Amino acid sequence: MIKNDFDENNEENENKRKKSPTKLILIFIIVFVLVFCGVYFGIQLYNNSISKPSPTTTSSTTKSVASSDSLVENPIDFKSLKAQNDEIYAWIKVDDTNVDHPIVQNSTNDEFYLKHKAEDKSWSASGAIYTELINHKNFNDAFTVIYGHNGYGDTMFTTLHKFEDKEFFDTHPYFYIYAPGRKLTYQVISAFKYDDRHIMNSFNFADTTVVEEFQEYVQNPDSALKNVRTELDKPITESSKIVILSTCITNQKSSRYLICGVLTNDEKTN
Repeated sequence: MIKNDFDENNEENENKRKKSPTKLILIFIIVFVLVFCGVYFGIQLYNNSISKPSPTTTSSTTKSVASSDSLVENPIDFKSLKAQNDEIYAWIKVDDTNVDHPIVQNSTNDEFYLKHKAEDKSWSASGAIYTELINHKNFNDAFTVIYGHNGYGDTMFTTLHKFEDKEFFDTHPYFYIYAPGRKLTYQVISAFKYDDRHIMNSFNFADTTVVEEFQEYVQNPDSALKNVRTELDKPITESSKIVILSTCITNQKSSRYLICGVLTNDEKTN
């Protein structure tokens, strides 16, 4: 039987109709796979971006926490104090005494604060707590001498005489000095009666041998009135920084009472 053109066209169309669903199914499967892969990898990338912060963010956060943790409290408002007197540069506190005062240093006259207040430089018989120009104001000298009057009630350095009592000495091993951005902790080495010589002018502390000799002396002073701490947190070495608190002794013009402390901790403050 001979097929005419019409029959051939019908057969061709029928074959196309049979193939169309197969193509559509195949196309659908391909599209579905592509969409599924895109969605899957998109979710993975999103989850990774949440769970793993960028290196910059992590580093910044770590530094911030470390910086915050390393700071200790500074209770002194130096900005306000310096607005009253820009020669205030530190603050000293000795627990269970009335020593809780600013420290000053006059720029030209070592004797100025013998009779002037730290707060406003006004005249005052009891003066202020001060250092002299021979000492730097960063407490990095081998020896720093801080002066304060005795005998004006319980003001200035008068209550340092509590260290004459052994029990008080034993139970009060530290005093503290605050400066802008710093808290300095000193362990009390000794408290003793001394003569009235000017310590910073009487010894050449530029000579390491002299420094070592005076370090040995404050650890074992030859005084009848003394208390000494034999066990220290840190051994005293050539690089140790010692602060000497100096005040008078009532009715003994040629004597001084010294509290000697060695720096054991220098902390950054907020």
